[in-house]
Amino acid sequence: MQIARIAQSMVNVAMVLFTLTVYGSAPLAGLVGVALALPGILFSPVAGALLDRHGRMRLVLIDYSLAAASLGLIACLASIDRLPAWLLLSIAAVSSLTSPLSTAGLRSLFPVLVPKPLWERVNAADSVGYVLATVVGPPLAGVIVQVWGPAPALAFIGAVFVAAAVVMAGLPEPQLGSMSTGGLLQAARAGLAYTWHNRTLRGLGLSFSVLNIVWGVNAIVIPLLVLERLHGGPALVGLLFAAQGIGGVISSMLAGRLDTRGREHRMIVYPMLGSAVLLLLLLPDAGLIPVLVALILFGVLNGPMDIAMFTLRQRRTAPAWMGRAFAVSMSFNFLGFPIGTGVAGVIASGSLDWAILIEIGACLVAAVAAQFLIPWD
Repeated sequence: MQIARIAQSMVNVAMVLFTLTVYGSAPLAGLVGVALALPGILFSPVAGALLDRHGRMRLVLIDYSLAAASLGLIACLASIDRLPAWLLLSIAAVSSLTSPLSTAGLRSLFPVLVPKPLWERVNAADSVGYVLATVVGPPLAGVIVQVWGPAPALAFIGAVFVAAAVVMAGLPEPQLGSMSTGGLLQAARAGLAYTWHNRTLRGLGLSFSVLNIVWGVNAIVIPLLVLERLHGGPALVGLLFAAQGIGGVISSMLAGRLDTRGREHRMIVYPMLGSAVLLLLLLPDAGLIPVLVALILFGVLNGPMDIAMFTLRQRRTAPAWMGRAFAVSMSFNFLGFPIGTGVAGVIASGSLDWAILIEIGACLVAAVAAQFLIPWD
C-alpha cells in the first residue's frame, strides 16, 4: 500500500505538470484532475459491493494493474505525438474507475485486523503513511518531469504501480465474516442508502466534500503559483507539496497517541478554521517563504483532523457494511476534489487570488457543516 501511495501521490502532480507542459492549458489541467477522480467516485457504490463479497487483495491488484497500464499508455502515445486532449481525458477517466477498490479496500481492513483500543494508533500509522507518500512522491515527480520530461515521468510512475502489485500478489485474504448477498446493483444501492441514512457518515461526507474543494484547488493553484509568480520549476512544486507532507507526518504521529472519543468535533472543526487563516498567506503575490509556511502548517492541521475522521467513521459503521460504507463514504468525502480542480482550472488561469478566496470560503463552510451536521454521539 505504501509503494502504491507514493505512486498515487505522484500521479496528480505529474499529470498537472504534464498537461501544463505539453498542452499549456490550465483549464485542461483542471479537467484532467476531474477525470482522475470523478469516475471513481461515481463507481464507488459498485466498488463497495464488490469489496463486501469478493476478496480485497485481488481487487486491489486489479486497480494497481489498471493504473500502471493507463500511465504507460499515456506515456507511449505522448512520446509519438498521438495523444489529443480528448484521449488523455478518456484514459484518465478509465484509470479512475477502479480507484475505490484499493483506497477503500485496504482502509476497510484496519478495523477488522486491529483491536478497537488501537484504532487511533493504526489510523495514525495510516495517516503517516499517506502523508509520508506526499513527502516522497511529489518532489520525485517534479524532479523527474524537470529532468527526464513529462512522458517518461508517467512511465516511471506506472512502473511503481507494477512494483506495488508484485508486493501485494500472494498475500493472504483476511476472513471478514458475513458478506453481502443479492444482486450487485442491489448491494450497491443498499450501500448508498446505508451511508446516507447513517447520520455520522452523511455529516462527514457533506463537510469533508466541501473541505476537499481546497485540496482540488490547491492541486492547480500551487503549480501555477510556482511557475508564474515564483518563477520556479516542476521540482519546486514537488518540494512544496513535500513540505506540507512533513507537517502532516509530525502531527499525525503525535495525534495518534490521543484517545479521540469526545474530542472528534474539536479535532475536525478547529483545523478547518485554522486552514482558512493559513490560506491568507497565499494572498496576494505571496513570496516563497509565506507559501512554504502556509503549506507546512496546513499539513500540521490535517494530521489530527484525519485521525479523528477515520476513527469516528470506524466506530459508527457496522462491520458487515464496512466495504460498501467505506467506499461510498470515502468517495463522498472526496467529491470536492474534482469540483475544486475543475473550478480552479477555469478561475486560476485568470486570477490566482480569486481561486484562493474560494479555498478560504470552502474551509469556513466545511467547519460550519462539521459542527452542526456530525452527531456528537
